[in-house]
Amino acid sequence: MTKYEKEIYRLITESEDHMTAEQVFGEVKKIYPSVSLATIYNNLNKLSGAGMIRKVSVEGSPDRYDRTAKHDHIVCRRCGKLTDVRFSDLTEALERQMGEKFLFYDLKVYYICPECRKKEELQDLYAVKSGTATG
Repeated sequence: MTKYEKEIYRLITESEDHMTAEQVFGEVKKIYPSVSLATIYNNLNKLSGAGMIRKVSVEGSPDRYDRTAKHDHIVCRRCGKLTDVRFSDLTEALERQMGEKFLFYDLKVYYICPECRKKEELQDLYAVKSGTATG
């Protein structure tokens, strides 16, 4: 592994966050000031292609990177916040339905996070108080 691969791998696997390439770039640049964003992308692609880290794609958001330990994600449909969650393993049930084995599954459950729900409630309350509520 190159020094960049090692540092990127360390960042991703030790983080509870789901970092974007730009966030990884900012962190690696603190240690290796001459690193380029292209180098970060190349190494992220190499590490995810090798199965050492996991690329998480959410529509409308930049790709994020995560450790490979088995877990699922919940995604806020409003703000895009991505949170780890551990649901019961669905492997057996899915393999029964498919009638064959598969490599892995990537489960993302979409919802409205508590922070966004609270903002919506406050906006609704404001709209009622100001007389701009519709419906």
